[in-house]
Amino acid sequence: QLRLVESGGEMVQPGGSLRLSCAPSGSTLDYYAIGWFRQAPGKEREGVSCISKMGGSTNYADSVKGRFTISRDNAKNTVYLQMNSLKPEDTAVYYCAADYDPWNICRLSPNAMDYWGKGTLVTVSS
Repeated sequence: QLRLVESGGEMVQPGGSLRLSCAPSGSTLDYYAIGWFRQAPGKEREGVSCISKMGGSTNYADSVKGRFTISRDNAKNTVYLQMNSLKPEDTAVYYCAADYDPWNICRLSPNAMDYWGKGTLVTVSS
């Protein structure tokens, strides 16, 4: 059982930046691709970005390309989502999720994920 813990969510003004972190509790992320997903009130959960277990493959939703960057530091057992130029429509609960990854690819689909964190709230508002 892989337990994931997100951190870094808070309220920020439009145009601001945040960095979210995803780390496991008592385990390792070495075998997993990691995805970031978000869910705004009244909307379905959507994929934001994902990164393969070795970090060589990444994917981004069109809505965040050029603004968000996913990365991972396997030595620190942590995956990051750097979010720049934040917009009010980025407001959501952000979840990280893990997908067992034998092929070193990532799949930005909620149905592909094996484990989920409980989420961290990002609010973009003036």
